[in-house]
Amino acid sequence: MGESSSSVSIDVEHISFGGKDHLVQTSHGLLSVAVYGDQDKPALITYPDLALNHMSCFQGLFFWPEAASLLLHNFCIYHISPPGHELGAGPIPSDVPIPSVDDLADQIADVLDYFRLSSVMCLGVTAGAYILTLFAVCPLITVSKTCEFVLTKKFILQVMSNLVYFYGMCGLMKDCLLQRYFSKEVRGSGKYPESDIAQACRSFLDERQSINVWRFLESINGRCDITEGLKHLQCRTLIFVGENSLFHSESLHMTSKLDRRYSALVEVQACGSMVTEEQPYAMLIPMEYFFMGYGLYRPYQFNGSPRSPLSPSCISPELLSPESMGVKLKPIKTRASLRI
Repeated sequence: MGESSSSVSIDVEHISFGGKDHLVQTSHGLLSVAVYGDQDKPALITYPDLALNHMSCFQGLFFWPEAASLLLHNFCIYHISPPGHELGAGPIPSDVPIPSVDDLADQIADVLDYFRLSSVMCLGVTAGAYILTLFAVCPLITVSKTCEFVLTKKFILQVMSNLVYFYGMCGLMKDCLLQRYFSKEVRGSGKYPESDIAQACRSFLDERQSINVWRFLESINGRCDITEGLKHLQCRTLIFVGENSLFHSESLHMTSKLDRRYSALVEVQACGSMVTEEQPYAMLIPMEYFFMGYGLYRPYQFNGSPRSPLSPSCISPELLSPESMGVKLKPIKTRASLRI
């Protein structure tokens, strides 16, 4: 590892779940980063949704063999957890200021400075996708992205903020979050029991410190509408959205504002907001075409891939080809290439 700068340093490093967990001191407080893979490879950074970390938001995607072979063969993964959302996190002291969404985006820049990453790809889910969009000067993959501050969504978030502040991670709060993440088929309804995915997510939520979740909610509640800024966003963007996502209309609105030369939308049928957990196999083929523009590939093919439940308008390979998404982009820089 390189030496830290005056504003960014690694205080703790340990092995966890096959990766290295780093506790990084940024200009806006401590941030947990779990690093998986060879750090001489191109970097892929992730940021999860509300009340989640990489184990509860991206486990389904990275534990699925075909997606893992694509991602870990091509990238070193830097999983960033929101402040106080890492595994085993304690409550953040009350005298620590609540960061704004711009502060959270600045933390990402600090992390990249520490690891000496000059170019990265980004993968974010809902709230995480918003924060990465603020940061975005790089290729971007978003899941259930929202760019507007719709009044009804603002009201719902404020209710959730009040709920977790006064009652903690109670059953009702977890039900609200599961509704945000998953389709009703996964959550369970009527004669259908709650799925294993939803039950596992409930267990993860039990481990969250309610005050830390409240702080992140307050940060997101203070966000602004970035719709106009999207018109000037020229990084390549791949957007996934479940057709049953609470943020379906917002994702469609976001896509309409992006430059069509650099963006593509994939609608996943019978899926909620967290495609990475509910239907990670739907992400494989679009990501493969997206990465082709950078000369990236899977190391070998498995014996057939599951049929991706994509909408007919998005299944065409031409939609995600480099030609349809703008001019040919330069290869991703790595630390190794910078030293040459």
